[in-house]
Amino acid sequence: MSDQPNTPETPKASEKTISEQLEVAGNQLVDKVQELINQGNVRKVIIKSSDDRELLEVSLTVGAVAGGVVALAAPWLAALGAIAALVARVKIEIVREGGEA
Repeated sequence: MSDQPNTPETPKASEKTISEQLEVAGNQLVDKVQELINQGNVRKVIIKSSDDRELLEVSLTVGAVAGGVVALAAPWLAALGAIAALVARVKIEIVREGGEA
């Protein structure tokens, strides 16, 4: 047993995250999210309505192979499609793994 607490959720002091927000048309939502996932440095995607109500939040595995992430993400991509059909515009908040400062 170890006396040190094991807290993998706590980011290291050297890790930085960058948050940005995009606004897209509902019919572009799935394509844009897939594009963001393929970039590989996205840690979390939050989909919000145009009035900032959170509709969906998805945490992504850091360092996962992009193709594997898309395969694992298939169920929530279907939910994105349903959201896209119901709203004219949505906001996408992207939390990225930052580079060295």
